This record gives sequence, C-alpha cells and structure tokens, in this order.
Amino acid sequence: MESSEELVAFPLLTTPIESNYRACTIPYRFPSDNPRKPTPTELAWIDLFLNSIPSFRKRAEGDETVPDAYSKAEKFAQRYTEILEDFKKDPESHGGPPDCILLCRLREQVLREVGFRDIFKKVKDEENAKAISLFEDVVRLNDAIEDGPKRVENLIRGIFAGNIFDLGSAQLAELFSEDGMSFLASCQNLVPRPWVIDDLDAFLLKWGRKSWKKVVIFIDNSGADIILGILPFARELLRRGTKVVLAANELPSINDVTYPELIEIISKLKDAHGLLVGVDASNLLIANSGNDLPVIDLTRISQELAYLASDSDLVILEGMGRGIETNLYAQFKCDSLKIGMVKHPEVAQFLGGRLYDCVFKFNEVLS
Repeated sequence: MESSEELVAFPLLTTPIESNYRACTIPYRFPSDNPRKPTPTELAWIDLFLNSIPSFRKRAEGDETVPDAYSKAEKFAQRYTEILEDFKKDPESHGGPPDCILLCRLREQVLREVGFRDIFKKVKDEENAKAISLFEDVVRLNDAIEDGPKRVENLIRGIFAGNIFDLGSAQLAELFSEDGMSFLASCQNLVPRPWVIDDLDAFLLKWGRKSWKKVVIFIDNSGADIILGILPFARELLRRGTKVVLAANELPSINDVTYPELIEIISKLKDAHGLLVGVDASNLLIANSGNDLPVIDLTRISQELAYLASDSDLVILEGMGRGIETNLYAQFKCDSLKIGMVKHPEVAQFLGGRLYDCVFKFNEVLS
C-alpha cells in the first residue's frame, strides 16, 4: 500500500547514490555472516519488534472505525509474530534478511491486510488538540529570549522534548499511557550535554553567520513533536526570511503526522491573516514525502518533494526513525542536520550513549 506515483531519489543526496548511500544506520549483518543463520544483532532487533506487538495490538483493539477490531487485532498479532519467528529460523524468508525498513514495512503491511488503516488516529487527534492549545504560549516563551543563540538552543531543546511523544517505542508507549507528557517538564529534563552526538555549538555558530535560503525538514510524530517542537523552530527560520518545506508521510504509520493532518494543523494555527503568531507563513510549504513508514529510504520519495527540495541548502531529518535508525550517516550536497532522541536501548548501545540521549549531528558543506 505504497504511494501510487513513481518514487524517485532525493535530489540532494551525494552522488553516485549506489556507492554513497545506505538507508539503514545499524548493520544487522555483514557479508561474512552465514546467510541462513540469524546474527545476534538481527535477533535483538527481531525481539524489539516482537516486544512492541502487545502495545500495537492494544491500539488496534481500540480502533472504533474498524468493525470486529478485537479479532482483527488478534489476527495482526498472530501474523506479525509468525513472520518475526520465521526470520529467526531463516533470515532470508519474507524478502529478508531483515533490516529496520523491512521490519517496519511488514508490520504496516499486516495491519493493512487485516483491515486497519490508522490505529493511532484517536490518540494523534487528542495530542494535536492539546498541543495546538499550548502553541502560542510556547512561541511567546521563546520570543521572550532576547539572546539569539540562547533562543535557538531553547527551540532545539523543544524539538527534543516534543520528540519524546513516540508511541512506537514500547517503554514510552507505557509511560505515555500512565501520565501523558508534560512538554515544558520534558524540556527541562533532557539529559545534560554533551549529548551522544553533539554538534550544537557548530550549528549555532553557522546560524549566527548565515541564513539558509531554503530548508527542508522531514518531520516525525504528531502532537507536541510537530506542534511544539518543529513548528516554533520553523517559525524562527521563517522570521529570518528562510523558506521552509515540511515533508510529511503520505500514509499513516504509528503516531507520525501525515500530510493531510499537517495541512489541517497549520490551518488551525494560522490566524485570519495567514500569520503564525505574528510571523508571515507564506514561505511555509507542506509536501507529501511519498513515505508510509516511521523510517525513510531517501531513494524512494515523491516527485513533488524532489521538486520542492531541489534548491534547498539545509536538510533536516528529525526523529529517531528518519534521523538515527535510518540516514544518520547519509551525505548530502548541502548542509544537513540529523536531530532526534534515542528511545531504544539497542540504538543507545550502538551509539555508545544513554537511553533518552540526544543526537544532534550537523554537517556543513563548505562551498
């Protein structure tokens, strides 16, 4: 159930793409590994996906838009468990060997096959409504910071705090169901710097020296992530005269914001004059990325996004799925920033950091 149009490569990837780009960051296996035997890394990641099934099943059971949701949710859990167990016996089954893209794709496929389209819709709508009511306060708190670099750092901390709202992470899904998420508390409670990858000082230096002409941001979750994290940051870019392209998923996947949802969110946040709390938003563009997963392979994006992004001079990949588990080492023809929070112990271990550590990887291309 992918995009109906032909997908193309992101035009700002370093070429030749074949030798320069691999979407998945963590190698689950190496060429010397036995193709018929799962590697320890594959087994650890298969288990991570197995452990997430109960929370997905619970969401699916509660989907009021699907008749007979309870038994369909059971069918999903059963089928997806079987696929994951098959990988443990034979890594080459189901189009394997598995990587994070294939494991996500198969999960989405099974959900859609049994009849679910958007099992997180209800929680996304609730979180969006909550975050929309807080947007102006968050923006005004940032605007009150007169020191430029301090304001930008605060906006970036807001992106990390917003990024905590991730129901694809089993621990966070549990935490979230217990007490919801307090955005401002999350801002204050980030792990102390230096973060596991911390190029913030270099980014602030560049921010002070240069205004990018056009920035494309691959966005992540609904709720606080997009509304209280990314949009105040995008607004700050707009204020400096930068054009901003927000790239959102075409189809629903976990609690990631979709293209139609993003259009709706922005229209609710703009005032009658098209302003975002006093800032002209006519240079804010929304694009359908053509993607339908919580991770992204940048050789498969929509033609619309390829066209809109081709003259960007900064690419931002936000969130663990798009900026850490995939694309952390992706190289671009222009400046790039990968920003996200580490929400799986396996990712923390790979990076040599802590759980809930922050990744802020800025690469400057010297022209």
